[in-house]
Amino acid sequence: MLKINMDDVINVLNSCKPYLIGFGVVLVLAIIVIVACMKLEKAKKKFIRGEAGIAILLALVIVVNMICFGPMYSMISLATGNGTITEETSDAATELCTEIAEEGIVLLKNENNLLPVTENKNLNVFGWASTNPCYGGTGSGSLSDAYETKTLLQGLTDAGFELNDELSDFYTTFRSDRPEVGMWAQDWTLPEPTADSYSDELLKSAKDFSDTAMVVITRVGGEGADLPVDVSQVTYTDNSSDYKDFGDGEHYLQLSQTEKDMLDLVCSNFDDVIVVYNGANAMELGFINDYEQIKSAVWCPGTGQSGFTALGEVLSGDVNPSAKTSDTFVYDLDNTPTSNNFGVFDYDNMDEFAYTAKTFASDEEVTTLPSFVNYVEGIYVGYRFWETAADEGLINYDEHVLYPFGYGLSYTTFEQEMGQITEADGVISFDVTVTNTGDTAGKDVVEVYYNPPYTNGGIEKAVANLVAFEKTDMLEAGASETITVSFKAEDMASYDDKGAKAYVLESGEYGISIRSDSHHVIDEDTYTVDNTIVYDENNKRSTDETVATNQFDYAVGDITYLSRTDGFANYEEATAAPASLSISDEKKAEFINNSNYNPEDYNNEADEMPVTGADNGLELQALRGADYDDPQWDTLLDQMTLSEMDTVIALSGYQTPAASSISKVQTIDCDGPASINNNFTGTGSIGFPSAVMISNTWNKAIAERFGESIGKMADEMGVSGWYAPAMNTHRSAFAGRNFEYYSEDGVLAGHIAAQSVIGAEKEGVYAYLKHFALNDQETNRNNMLCTWTNEQAVREIYLKPFEIAVKDGGAKAVMSSFNYIGARWAGGSTELCNTVLRDEWGFKGFVLTDYFGVYGYMTADQAIRNGTDAMLVAYDTATNHVVDQKSATGVQAMRNAVHNILYTVVNSRAYDADNIQTGLMSWQIAAIVIDVILAAVVVALEVVLIKRFRKRAVETKDARLE
Repeated sequence: MLKINMDDVINVLNSCKPYLIGFGVVLVLAIIVIVACMKLEKAKKKFIRGEAGIAILLALVIVVNMICFGPMYSMISLATGNGTITEETSDAATELCTEIAEEGIVLLKNENNLLPVTENKNLNVFGWASTNPCYGGTGSGSLSDAYETKTLLQGLTDAGFELNDELSDFYTTFRSDRPEVGMWAQDWTLPEPTADSYSDELLKSAKDFSDTAMVVITRVGGEGADLPVDVSQVTYTDNSSDYKDFGDGEHYLQLSQTEKDMLDLVCSNFDDVIVVYNGANAMELGFINDYEQIKSAVWCPGTGQSGFTALGEVLSGDVNPSAKTSDTFVYDLDNTPTSNNFGVFDYDNMDEFAYTAKTFASDEEVTTLPSFVNYVEGIYVGYRFWETAADEGLINYDEHVLYPFGYGLSYTTFEQEMGQITEADGVISFDVTVTNTGDTAGKDVVEVYYNPPYTNGGIEKAVANLVAFEKTDMLEAGASETITVSFKAEDMASYDDKGAKAYVLESGEYGISIRSDSHHVIDEDTYTVDNTIVYDENNKRSTDETVATNQFDYAVGDITYLSRTDGFANYEEATAAPASLSISDEKKAEFINNSNYNPEDYNNEADEMPVTGADNGLELQALRGADYDDPQWDTLLDQMTLSEMDTVIALSGYQTPAASSISKVQTIDCDGPASINNNFTGTGSIGFPSAVMISNTWNKAIAERFGESIGKMADEMGVSGWYAPAMNTHRSAFAGRNFEYYSEDGVLAGHIAAQSVIGAEKEGVYAYLKHFALNDQETNRNNMLCTWTNEQAVREIYLKPFEIAVKDGGAKAVMSSFNYIGARWAGGSTELCNTVLRDEWGFKGFVLTDYFGVYGYMTADQAIRNGTDAMLVAYDTATNHVVDQKSATGVQAMRNAVHNILYTVVNSRAYDADNIQTGLMSWQIAAIVIDVILAAVVVALEVVLIKRFRKRAVETKDARLE
């Protein structure tokens, strides 16, 4: 289970300090009074001491109330929520988890039909990771520990395999736990017994047990850290004192020396070897072909909590694999267009923008400086580069690419026949007939690519671009299914960021092909565009609300971008590491963080001050189903006070706060992409397979069912918002959060995400598309990371999945990202969060920040003035509250932000007739009851004290008279 962020707890406790200090003052004064009255007569002394005690109790009650209804309000509200997932729903989710893995495990190699194993199911499983595999990732993508997790070995035994327990015992004795790779600390050790630790007896027993061996290789990543590109520079322990597992400059996605030795050992003792790669990041797997004994290999990304059941089913033949790779697997990850421009690049001339703060992990103060990353490859990300570079003669494809994008084998064979292309109203359509020509039932994927006409030196274009895909139903041997593929001609337009500054469908012949993967064409036809079409202000694309034109010229920077011109003649220059760590004076002048941002500098004198605090008698519930522009919204928004608007904006971490003036209820939002977990109440769902596994299915229907399952569980938990799907791009195989993102391709990622959003929306749960945008590495992600890229790459690569999920999926919530675009925080970019998202794409909903840790640049004022509406934090920070609440510009920005939030919330499950809960929360009612009781106790104590004082005073007076 994800834990509550201790940094949050510390900050909340810090916010309570003034109240505790106040109580401390009262306590000290009371003690002084108690001591000072020692010499008074007994009656007065007891009375004064009693009053001091009552004062302490009263002060304590007041302070506790002030804390509970002040800084701790959100935390208590979140922690006292209720709702549980029914066993029926959880069981259905577990079944779906297994089904996703059944369709998401990729068969990479299968010589001599070693798989499936249908006879002699005795199996030797080698590799320490077989006893500690990868189920998902760390951070917000973590899985709950409240549900049974199916282990890799259990998945095999459930499928009928008899396993060599001696080997498993050998590994668990060597080490029982996996080193921590988490948000706050990383130990990149890859535990593996050395080859000489395998005794002769153990190997002889294994060979007697079975002729077949399976080797498991695992890699784990997560939020907060990218996978090491040089393991020698990170925390790591070698498995032997005689050698290093990784030499200088060797990376985490290649075999360690101990793994190599183990493979040598296994392949020298067994002729039939199966390799299982268990991890989400596209590892270097060339070793699979270095050993003739390795006849079969499968890619099994994080499986979630029941997905290893599917691994056993695939290996045994109970399930016929139908998955396709969502990334390209290359031989050498040091030789990619991104390899020199991924990771740590800190500016050396930005000292004036330094930010000093305590770290999450300790009380030490750390100073961070602005950093940067150059997206030098432009649009040539993943297969788009490899296919185009091969076509241009820059590379020998087979020497670089091991497994293409969209690649995957089956236990049967298929034929695909492409029908005639037709067009109507700008929509291109054709049929594809898929026939199972083998003897085993299975599913196949129809992958459609286009190859646009290219002019040397013109608009950058890749020779292969996925434009559509569909997956067949289960086809019995000999059966066929005809699938109609359709897409808009405008989907093949390229973005011209230099000339037309718009999407352009150039004249010429477009090769439209069906392929078995990005490289291998099954059949192809030609679609001809007679005249160039420019999608400008006079002819916008049919899916755009306003014309798409350049918005991100400010992010181009002073770098050379990879170009196809003259066969990638500038490859060496463009893809080299940065020649300088200095930002130009021009770009430095554009840089914004909290040290130089003043909201008043951006006020518009023409803005009119909105009405606040009106008594119009309208409740939010009345606007459920109303259009975003319905005039009633103005009537409702007029009722909100500045304080209420500020609270809704400032404290929307894991919730949206209540607002009494419009009877807005509090709603609960939860992480994460693989599950739905309430970190405050401890209630969580089963963990699904990683996003990579889901995208490997290439199955839109299964993605929708995944979203629907998440939505149903969220509804039962009383949760209305889901911090997912995460859909950044696999720009580099080393990105730590790749397990949480879908693919290197935006079309695949976009459609899978869109269906997940649609599924969740069926249950009234709004899904947050994240992280918007260009948050494609973890390194320096919240260290003022200036991301430099060009408009074409932004639109064609990095915004593409978000665009599809908004337009096709109808997403109503977005989470902005930590990084900068150019010299401005992404969450403070009106071009991103307003112009593109809302104006062009027609998004109706609200944008939330990523975790609001301030980091020296996050501020509510900049956010709400530029399209981000709410801050992901549940306590007060230095900048999450709106500072400028007096100018018309500031208040109008608050009003717009709240409008966006309310529109999403009122149309969610929170306002379903069966769910809506108005009035005080249970803990508030309990607090009021306790307060009433305590007030009665205080009054009673005061009455008793006075009576006793009077009685003692009379007794003292009588005694004196006597």
